[in-house]
Amino acid sequence: MNPLTVLQDSLYFFRRNLSSILMLCLPLVVVEALSKQMLSNALAADASPAYELLVGLLFYPLYTGALILFLDARTRSEQPRKRDLMAMALRLWPTFAVLSALSTLLIMFGLSMFIIPGIWVMVKLVFSEYLLVLRGMTPLTAMRESIKMTQGHFLRILACVLCVYVPLSVLEGVSLFILPEPLSMPVSLIIDSVSSFLQLFTSVVMFRLFMLIEDAPEKV
Repeated sequence: MNPLTVLQDSLYFFRRNLSSILMLCLPLVVVEALSKQMLSNALAADASPAYELLVGLLFYPLYTGALILFLDARTRSEQPRKRDLMAMALRLWPTFAVLSALSTLLIMFGLSMFIIPGIWVMVKLVFSEYLLVLRGMTPLTAMRESIKMTQGHFLRILACVLCVYVPLSVLEGVSLFILPEPLSMPVSLIIDSVSSFLQLFTSVVMFRLFMLIEDAPEKV
């Protein structure tokens, strides 16, 4: 289970299904980015970032849940309708939102303790979303099972995450550096939307790892 092979397989899938993923997730990603911008403009500059996190909890479970369902369907060579995926994601939204809130709080708490604990928590909970969406587990059960599944795979998962996040962070930083300040609202919206959409590639990579580890845990 070489991280490079996992990334190559995931990139091939992402490119091959890009149009479907765009139609499925991009509208909600754009609405999420727009909602965050409008909220930011309406609030004071020193307002708590918790408001933006709440906006994320409203939209993130919907498009991520739909994406996970799409990934699972495509592994069985199925081509589900977008509205059916969204309907299923909407039914999963309450429990997914709870899971996202718990995971975010734990990761933020860990990051406040010299970064490393936050990274550890992020990696250990990386499969919880797939367990909740695809295996019907409750949020706490999914988190516990994810911790078990990641045993012995920490460095492999971390390598895959960094190989996605570091280039995307550099790309976003370069775009902000090149473009003149202050950014207009449309330009800022485009940057935020593209950045959030590209980060969905992480979900594809983690899904690939999830399937490999779940299917053959004794061989790894």
